[in-house]
Amino acid sequence: MAGTGVAGLTAALEARDLGLRVLVITKAAASAGNTRWAQGGVAVVLPGEHDEGDSVAAHIDDTLVAGAGLCADDAVAAILADGADAVTRLRALGAVFDPGTDGKLARTREGGHSAFRVVHAGGDATGAEIERALLSAAQDGRVPLLDNHIAVDTVRTATGAVVGLLVLDPNGVPGVVSAPAVLLATGGLGQLYQATSNPEVATADGLALALRAGAPAADVEFVQFHPTVLYTGPGARGRCPLVTEAVRGEGAVLVDALGERVMKGVHPLEDLAPRDVVSAAITRRMATEPGGVGDHVYLDATHLDAELFRRRFPTVLAACRSIGVDPSADPIPVSPAAHFACGGVASTVDGRTGVIGLYAVGEVARTGLHGANRLASNSLLEGLVVGARAARAIAADIAACLLADPRAAGKAPLPTAPVADRDVLQRVMSRYAGIGRDAEGLAVVGSVLDVSAVDTLLKTKQRVEDAALTLVARALIAAASARTESRGCHVRTDYPDTDPAWQHSLAVRLNPSGQPVLAAPTPLRSAA
Repeated sequence: MAGTGVAGLTAALEARDLGLRVLVITKAAASAGNTRWAQGGVAVVLPGEHDEGDSVAAHIDDTLVAGAGLCADDAVAAILADGADAVTRLRALGAVFDPGTDGKLARTREGGHSAFRVVHAGGDATGAEIERALLSAAQDGRVPLLDNHIAVDTVRTATGAVVGLLVLDPNGVPGVVSAPAVLLATGGLGQLYQATSNPEVATADGLALALRAGAPAADVEFVQFHPTVLYTGPGARGRCPLVTEAVRGEGAVLVDALGERVMKGVHPLEDLAPRDVVSAAITRRMATEPGGVGDHVYLDATHLDAELFRRRFPTVLAACRSIGVDPSADPIPVSPAAHFACGGVASTVDGRTGVIGLYAVGEVARTGLHGANRLASNSLLEGLVVGARAARAIAADIAACLLADPRAAGKAPLPTAPVADRDVLQRVMSRYAGIGRDAEGLAVVGSVLDVSAVDTLLKTKQRVEDAALTLVARALIAAASARTESRGCHVRTDYPDTDPAWQHSLAVRLNPSGQPVLAAPTPLRSAA
């Protein structure tokens, strides 16, 4: 298994409990991924804990609305229905969620949700608590962990079945890990952009690896930009502090430099509208800002109780104070930044992909839960549910003798791939493939990527990462260029309307020359 976030560790623990031999590989420290940065919480309807009138059916409806017509209805129903059991298992592993004054778990509401169903930990440190609990359970259970090893490529048989991974150790020495099943839980692609809420490790490695293995990807054009990332000054680069959506759930509102409400009249839910709507509205307001502040707006929480803010949002408070902002007295400067990949490796809700022996869970995967725009706090839940389901699917596939023998691995030449300069790539992706795209700008990105130098992947960790970013950027541009409409978090300024003819996912795979091309979706195995 590759990846040590919520999805990967959940899968590893479940696989261990099923009696499978497990090795978890991560390219940095075990806690370096996206999970520990998740602030808001887990969106879930818990028996006896949820608000009167809330239900799994209502959660499903909210998810489908946010997904703008591209969710897979059966996947949404299956994942959300399993949510309560998944959270119960997590709590049994030691995860502690915040209690409410009513004796139940504290719950908040985030954008797109019709009820208070988001449970949280440490105020706004839910991901850190989940990562702590899962990593502690893995270490206590003696799940083998190989850190500071980056997966370079899959090892395959002559028929294309995956039977292992080619990895680089911390010194750049290559090696092979053989296994009848490889599960990717490698996270997202935030480092495609100059400013992101993602940590430095989010370089699309798993998605690129799956594409090279022959697996199709889907919905890769849908990259969600979080509306409220802390604005730390012009030219901010890399991971920027997140200001959780739950701050708006507690009553904060978005305003421009003149104090005018940004979301008033834009959407019935105003500041709690789905993220794609809020990010687009902020971007429009910044472009026409009468107060002269064209690169950020403000989140006004000054009317909230200062002590409540301190207890509920300690992470946000610390980030604000680091730039000299007191949220009880000053509006918080914010702007949208790359946040979450709604698409990824096409997979079932059991983690199966179109390639025998290759499984994908978490943000690297596209199960159909998110569609064209992720509903807030559904991602941690997806990792918990699909991680466990994938482990059970692998066990079933092994028992049914559906996987290949690692001894049948073919000998392949050392992989090579185009590698673009990361700084140039991030600048053109941010300028032309972020919020608001058009054919001319997408063509500019394509022309920049077309001149990428071809290089061997077996050199350094950074070369592997840069090659992954280059390939996934090409796949994203191919899909974004083809989708001539605006839907969810894919906004085409030259095609501003949503077109019913485009209410379907686009599949991307590599052609024989290694170029991402649109392709018919490959049927995925849903059961052993």
